[in-house]
Amino acid sequence: MLRLANKVALITGGGTGIGRACALAFAREGANVALAGRRPGPLNDVAAEIAKAGGNALAIECDVTDSVSVQHAIETTSACFHGLHIVVNNAGALLVAAVDGTTEAEWDHLMAVNLKGTFLVSRAALPELRKAGGGCIVNIASILGLVAMKNRAAYTASKGGVIALTKAMALDHAHENIRVNCICPTIVETELVENLFSSQPNPEAARQARRDMLPVGRLGKPEDVERLAVYLASDESSFVTGAALPLDGGLTAY
Repeated sequence: MLRLANKVALITGGGTGIGRACALAFAREGANVALAGRRPGPLNDVAAEIAKAGGNALAIECDVTDSVSVQHAIETTSACFHGLHIVVNNAGALLVAAVDGTTEAEWDHLMAVNLKGTFLVSRAALPELRKAGGGCIVNIASILGLVAMKNRAAYTASKGGVIALTKAMALDHAHENIRVNCICPTIVETELVENLFSSQPNPEAARQARRDMLPVGRLGKPEDVERLAVYLASDESSFVTGAALPLDGGLTAY
């Protein structure tokens, strides 16, 4: 039995990294998948990969910081697949800086993508989730929304906001059979992280230093996140809402 059969899912940032992994996993579990993001090329590639495997996918160019663009993505998804049941707010941005090394424009950009984007997509999706008789929103935050590290001030603040927003929405919409949960990964091997390492004077030393922080001895993988996202999107988690779940290789067990 496919765990997401006959469901429709919208995944932001669906062209690469965690978003791509979630899209492929949701499709394997029977969902019709809409991929939203700023770059059409990667979105189309993932949609083609899903179609080749026998699934149904739609690529939608979307800027999550723009309410008109977000509304278009929601309406296009619902029109194409006749409804909406699942939203994964995965689109995100990273900044490596302390407060005094962060410009106002950089702060505003992080908040717009990570926090405002989650708000805009969730708000636009709620009417469609209600029409479906309920559904779920899965927000991709970060372990750095629960704890902090050096030189991540704006990023930590934005992801902490996502976690707080998750809990507030869970309470506001539980009576409508709409569940809202949050995944809080530690560092995950994606293109974004690879670029972060490659910018360091000694990329492998930087990578090993991050590995050494994690009790399990390895970095996270997109597949680690996709498995938890499928669980939260499925009926298996019907009693789970308002949760911020660490996916951190034991980091916060210290």
